[in-house]
Amino acid sequence: MRDVAAAAASTDPRVLPRNDPRQYDDLAGEWWRPDGAFAMLHWLAEARAALVPPATRPGAVLVDLGCGAGLLAPHLAGKGYHHIGVDVTRSALVQAAEHGVRVVQGDATAVPLPSGCADVVSAGELLEHVPAWPRAVAEACRLLRPGGLLVLDTLNDTAVARLVAVRIAERLPTVPLGIHDPRLFVDAQALVAECARHGVDLRLRGIRPQVGGLLAWLLRRARATGGVPAGRPPRIVPTRSTAVLYQGRGVRKG
Repeated sequence: MRDVAAAAASTDPRVLPRNDPRQYDDLAGEWWRPDGAFAMLHWLAEARAALVPPATRPGAVLVDLGCGAGLLAPHLAGKGYHHIGVDVTRSALVQAAEHGVRVVQGDATAVPLPSGCADVVSAGELLEHVPAWPRAVAEACRLLRPGGLLVLDTLNDTAVARLVAVRIAERLPTVPLGIHDPRLFVDAQALVAECARHGVDLRLRGIRPQVGGLLAWLLRRARATGGVPAGRPPRIVPTRSTAVLYQGRGVRKG
């Protein structure tokens, strides 16, 4: 990833601020590379999909806010949902459509879909990129039908999260340089309270990449010569602390 970033900097006069959406256009070719800049998003998508049960009715809808290039799609296969992806980045949506997602270009704080349309809303690695994250939460809850399920993951607003997710992670090939603005990280208890305001009882748990698997993946990637590193990618596993990265799962009251 560092060589990708260096190449982009050498050919593009723009010096983009942190969390600038234009980075996703610059990195459009990275989405589906298992060893690329968005590798960790693949791991998180698998872990998030594990929170989603099979659909309980014909025509069930899952709205994927901040869907990117549709990385959640392979992990939802066979669960019975119509997968609708919402994102602001057209280059990502083109790829999501190629993976079977029905795409809608739109902002997560003003989603152009009707209230109560979704059996499940997924907001994966989204809220820490939204300057007005409570508005995105309000939209996610608005889209849910009574009894609908909200699943999400995001970064906590703590000093240790800023250290791990920015200062350390951006030195690894799993997080693009400048992709996060730590000022936008989401306080876990504030998120629970905001969801409660909109009728969703959100339960949280900390998550992290499995340490041994991550180290083995990084070693395989470093040794790889032009190919995808062999072996299973790291798993995302639960952890006691929500201080860095955490998942949420909650049901909208009927």
